[in-house]
Amino acid sequence: MNVVAIIQARMGSTRLPGKVLMKSLANKTLIEILYLRLQQSKNINKIILATSKNSNNTPLIKLCQSIGLKTFQGSEEDVLERYYQAALAEKADLIVRITGDCPLIDYQLVDDVIEQFKAAKYDFVSNNNPPTYPDGLDVEAFTFETLQVAHNESKKQHEREHVTPYMKESGKFKTQNLKNEYDYSDERWTVDEIDDYVLVKNVLEEINDIYASWQDIMELKSLKLDIFNVNKHIKRNEGFSIGKGQKLYKRAKKIIPGGNMLLSKRPELFLPDKWPSYFSKAKGCRVWDLDNNEYIDMSIMGIGTNILGYGNTHVDKAVNKVINNSNMSTFNCPEEVYLAERLVELHPWLDMVKFTRSGGEANAMAVRIARAASGKDKVAICGYHGWHDWYLAANLKGSSNLKSHLLPGLDPNGVPKSLEGSVFTFSYNNFEELENIVNNNEIGVIKMEVERNEQPKDNFLQKVRKLADDNNIVLIFDECTSGFRETFGGIHKKYNVEPDMCMFGKALGNGYAICAVVGKRSVMESAQSTFISSTFWTERIGPSAALATLEVMQNEESWKYITKKGEYLRKSWDKLAEKYEIKIKHLGIPALAAFEFKYEDNNLFKTFITQEMLKKGILAANSVYLCTEHTDKIINLYLENLEPIFLTIAECISSGDIKKYLDGDEAQTGFKRLN
Repeated sequence: MNVVAIIQARMGSTRLPGKVLMKSLANKTLIEILYLRLQQSKNINKIILATSKNSNNTPLIKLCQSIGLKTFQGSEEDVLERYYQAALAEKADLIVRITGDCPLIDYQLVDDVIEQFKAAKYDFVSNNNPPTYPDGLDVEAFTFETLQVAHNESKKQHEREHVTPYMKESGKFKTQNLKNEYDYSDERWTVDEIDDYVLVKNVLEEINDIYASWQDIMELKSLKLDIFNVNKHIKRNEGFSIGKGQKLYKRAKKIIPGGNMLLSKRPELFLPDKWPSYFSKAKGCRVWDLDNNEYIDMSIMGIGTNILGYGNTHVDKAVNKVINNSNMSTFNCPEEVYLAERLVELHPWLDMVKFTRSGGEANAMAVRIARAASGKDKVAICGYHGWHDWYLAANLKGSSNLKSHLLPGLDPNGVPKSLEGSVFTFSYNNFEELENIVNNNEIGVIKMEVERNEQPKDNFLQKVRKLADDNNIVLIFDECTSGFRETFGGIHKKYNVEPDMCMFGKALGNGYAICAVVGKRSVMESAQSTFISSTFWTERIGPSAALATLEVMQNEESWKYITKKGEYLRKSWDKLAEKYEIKIKHLGIPALAAFEFKYEDNNLFKTFITQEMLKKGILAANSVYLCTEHTDKIINLYLENLEPIFLTIAECISSGDIKKYLDGDEAQTGFKRLN
């Protein structure tokens, strides 16, 4: 019987890249130590290392060559295919699977598994099904025939990636498990993260014996417990149970403050430790994660950027043309002129335009220009307007001033205290509150969203307009979110109220970075009396994408479509709520449809929706940002899957606890420090 041990290893580890070449005792790499320990086996005829064809594995291959370890290169993602081809090339009868992240593998355990295999006619023998030995001592042995069947019949991505799930779970094979007298499965000696490496390195250096048995290592623990506590926070087989996106996010939180660039995309706000986190591709209203799982996006569609869906053909064609002809040069791009003219054409009240690449930049620019135009520093605000000092200064007098303006928990730490008293908040539809602020302060700017969670009442917008006129105040409408969703242009057109300035973003470029600050000449000319400038405001992709997006919007009348679908969703939610006697409240404009449960457990219910819909391949919570790719079929599929979730929620409201249905933690709300 030709017994071949195949070590699975590569340099591109998701959580700890290059870990197999990290060094420990006697300046030897972890893969060298594993190889040396495995060579002590009496039952193995040949040892090879199976890696991928990726060029980043070259250092690993060179190291193996230097120590006499034969290598085989195969598929990067389909590890089962790699194993099969390696075993085929070596004419293996029995394959012993060892993973490269187990440098403390015990040769005696390997021999025990092989001998148990030889003692009876099994197809598959392991010591981890279920585990009773420390994590990092996993041994799996199977016949070539078993490998061949698994290779031909395994269809699921995790079966291909982890090689043996089909052998253990299909029920087609005669399996056996080597069980230890005592359960040590909570011990972790594998290397997936930096804390794992620290443990293994310290163990080897403390014991000072490359060939120490696993019992020797357990004895060391009784003497040096502190060495073994360093990685206690990591769960066993975490790499098997979580997806690539979740693994990558764990890495991200170590090197990126908050884990990512945008609060609204934090996985903790959706489904902690379960959210796929990263995408590989997107098209229409569908998204694929790093494990190639496909989802229907009935959630926030790129935070409301993709009004025409992901990867719109016409828009992407315009962008690709720009890329082919270069995005930047010493000269200016003509598209910024064409786009400015188009926005002026759509809004006869405005005269001039400046561009940024983000909503935060647009808001900061608008406030600077407005202050310069009015000659007064103080700003009255309503709604959410970004992250800059001028906005967070509202919380210097009290951290709750911005609580009702979308995001609670915004600490003004780092904002100069000298800005205290420069920004005042007022509530939507509360004209008296705003009037009082204006009467008691030298307000130069009123900045507000035209509409978010409620419509204007009692001529609120008209009153604000007149108040600004009477007091030489620049009125700014922030339409970064609302623009182009109910009208072809700003939603202020719906209410026949003209601001002095306005900002458009999000939907303007259908996912490409472009925002516009527009306004009357009398105000916008003040941009030349202050310094406002940025290199990447001159790139070509954003304006080109916006021009193409506007063209498609106009041809398809996208604003009418998404508003109609949003109104349908609202009615459907109401029907479900009525059917199951649940109280809900609508939020947002129809195209940004949302609801909340009028109960203390609202956020737990929202988390439950996300959890259950994710299982069905749908990204969803309590809000749906509509796009033109959301067809009736897709929306109805979403509603069909939502109904049984509403039933469970109704039962919990009546006499139950929703927490017992959650597989993990409750989704976070607002801003919280993560790392």
